[in-house]
Amino acid sequence: MTIFGVIRARIHNLNPDHHAIFRGMLWVASFVFLGKLAGAAKEMVIAYRYGVSDEVDAYLFVFNLIGWPVSIWFSILSYVLVPLAARIRQDALTDLPRFRAELFAFALLLGCNLTLIAWFGLPALLNSSWLGLSKTTLQIAIDIAPSMIALIPLSVLISLFSAWMLSSGRHANTLLESVPALTILIALLILPYTGASPLVLGTLAGFALHVTILAALLMWKGEVEMPRFTSISPHWLAFWQAFGVLLAGNTLMSFITIIDQFFAAHFGPGIIATLSYTNRVLALIIGLGATAVSRATLPVFSKIKSHEGDQLQRIAMMWVRLMFVLGLFAMAISWWLAPWAIKFLFERGAFSAKNTEAVTEVFRYGLIQLPFYFSCLVLVSLLASRRCHKLIAIGATINLFVKVGANFLLAPLMGVNGIITATGIMYLGSFLTLYYFAKSSYKPAL
Repeated sequence: MTIFGVIRARIHNLNPDHHAIFRGMLWVASFVFLGKLAGAAKEMVIAYRYGVSDEVDAYLFVFNLIGWPVSIWFSILSYVLVPLAARIRQDALTDLPRFRAELFAFALLLGCNLTLIAWFGLPALLNSSWLGLSKTTLQIAIDIAPSMIALIPLSVLISLFSAWMLSSGRHANTLLESVPALTILIALLILPYTGASPLVLGTLAGFALHVTILAALLMWKGEVEMPRFTSISPHWLAFWQAFGVLLAGNTLMSFITIIDQFFAAHFGPGIIATLSYTNRVLALIIGLGATAVSRATLPVFSKIKSHEGDQLQRIAMMWVRLMFVLGLFAMAISWWLAPWAIKFLFERGAFSAKNTEAVTEVFRYGLIQLPFYFSCLVLVSLLASRRCHKLIAIGATINLFVKVGANFLLAPLMGVNGIITATGIMYLGSFLTLYYFAKSSYKPAL
């Protein structure tokens, strides 16, 4: 038998759960790739139209602040709802519509409350004197903030509908994540307005279109019920137990983006934009690998957990090793391609060769995180499927302290390169912590 025949035979003899994960990864990676192409095209147009400017700094600063609580909501919802929905489908399928209806109502209330908080709190924050933004950037941020706040209720519903689709094993929500990017791209190409207005209008239209398409797809499958403003479903107890623990950990972890912005703001105008361009290129790589493996493993792990715990440990550890190797490979290739890729993506219009050089340097420091980040997502899926939410929260808390400490140590020495290097150090610590938790929480079947 040839070596290719041996390889085919070994792949064929793998556990079916490996095949399910691999199929999920292919679908998600394909959808993410298409979405990232749309995102890359949007970034190219932003770079052409704005370069590294005050408008981009202000837009990103407000967008990240507004997206902060919603990102926490989506992260928690995914890791709580997917395993919980798997258990409900197995043990009490008839309870699912009621729980969906009540969760829909809760999301509506959450969106309204977060909007009110942002309406009064965001202007007060922007008018404070300790943000470190330039006067021009700060004034633009103050001007666009009222319009950008409308993203909050839209984002809360997008997160809910996306999590429901993921819990049923469908990955179309990943493809639909490109809708806002495409809408922003079109707005930047056709709107004649100056300043940050095209960015703001395109973002609002994109998020509105995204939630509309998700709702239509779920209604087509019969997975959307009218909201019920009650909480009598018996599954709320399990939901809140997991949600409360993860809320604490993810809230602390989510401060990292905001902390990086504050550190970057003190290095002068354009640094926030430089860091953002770097993170967006990193997101192209992370999205193809990390998003794919996270969304492919969590539903499969949740199903395995209800049957065979030993099998879950073996499968998960194999994917941890595989994703670490994949991360090393992605790091090496990306380091080599960085100058050409960033020049191709951004260097036109207001984005100069000097900007390309700056982003390339920061980007290469940021690649350190890839192998650890990829592996961590498998470990988080494993722990979530076991309902070890306290261990996930403890890991997130440790991450924050490691990140802040590394920022204070490296930022004064290395500038913005120190900020991005601190992220790599944080994910190294996270990998070691989560790997220990995954081993210690494993209880072999007797």
